[in-house]
Amino acid sequence: MPYLRDCDPMTGEVIRSSKLTTIRYERERPGELVHMDVKKLGRIPDGGGWRAHGRSEAVRGRGIGYDYVHSLVDDHSRLAYSEILPDESGPTCAAFLERAAAYLRAKGICRIERLLTDNALAYRKSNDIKRVCAELDITQKFIRPHCPWQNGKVERLNRTLATEWAYRQVFTSNAARAAALAPWIEHYNTERRHSALGGHPPISRLSPT
Repeated sequence: MPYLRDCDPMTGEVIRSSKLTTIRYERERPGELVHMDVKKLGRIPDGGGWRAHGRSEAVRGRGIGYDYVHSLVDDHSRLAYSEILPDESGPTCAAFLERAAAYLRAKGICRIERLLTDNALAYRKSNDIKRVCAELDITQKFIRPHCPWQNGKVERLNRTLATEWAYRQVFTSNAARAAALAPWIEHYNTERRHSALGGHPPISRLSPT
C-alpha cells in the first residue's frame, strides 16, 4: 500500500506527480523567501453544521458565506502566521502581509527578502500589494501557472490547518472555530514537531529574541 502522504486525502487515490514535483528545496536563512496563500472555508452555522448534526438540509448552512484563511510561511524555518479575514481582495491581502511581516519581526526574522504567491489577481494586479512590498523592500515572485507545488510549503500548511484545526473537532459556532486558530498557530510554531525539521518545531530554527 502507498504511504498516506502519496494519496489524495479525499479520494485515497495515489497522486500521480510529475517529475517536477520531486524537486525539493529549502532556503538557507530565515526571511530569504516566504510563501503566502489563501484557503477558503465555509462558515459554520450557529449550533453547528453537518459535522455536528449530519448531512441534512436543515444544517447545511447555505448562504452564510465563507471565511478566508490567509497564511504566510517562512521557507527556511517553516514559521507560520494565519488570520481569518472576510475576503481575499488586494487591500485585505496587503494589510495581512504587513501584519505577517510584523509577526515575523517579533520572532526574530527582521526582513522578508522575497515573497512567493500564486497568480491570483489580488497578488499579481493589486497596487496595495505592490506598495507594501516596496515599503518593506520585498521582491515579489510568482509560481508558474498551474504549478501549485511551487508554493508547496504554504499549500501543505493549508492542508494541516484543515486536518488539525478546522476539522479536527466539532465546532458549534463559527466564532468558536475562529477563536481556536491563534492558539493552534502558536502550538504549530513552538511545540508541534515538523518532519522536515528533524522532528523539531519551527521556532527551533530561529535565534532567541
